[in-house]
Amino acid sequence: MTAQFQFELVSPEKLLVSKAVAMVTVPGGEGDYGVLPDHAPLITTVRPGVIDIYSEDSNTISERIFVAGGFAEVTAERCTVLAESATPVSELDRVKIEEHLKRLAEDMPHGHMQPEGEQVALDKQIAIARAQLVAIA
Repeated sequence: MTAQFQFELVSPEKLLVSKAVAMVTVPGGEGDYGVLPDHAPLITTVRPGVIDIYSEDSNTISERIFVAGGFAEVTAERCTVLAESATPVSELDRVKIEEHLKRLAEDMPHGHMQPEGEQVALDKQIAIARAQLVAIA
């Protein structure tokens, strides 16, 4: 049997995943990284992207979940991701995402400055929508 560790994925609404896994890949703030049993301790930001969960072995993905960002804590026995939001990749709808991205582009100011906080929020929504499109490509 393949060695395993505990993986938990938590969104503000609920605990989405809590189970023993062989490996996960996480879209870290500085690049994707894989977590295996006995991983070195790590705390990092999570950027919009896909978490791949390998339940039985490190060769076969059992679940793919899109996260919109957050934080991850890794220890030798556990990996916990606190996600801003999370959706199974299979539930992402290309048409809806493209329509949302179009509306966001229309909201971009033309010829005048937008307050910095609003611009940052808009840029973040655009980055999430683009990452969702990459996830389902």
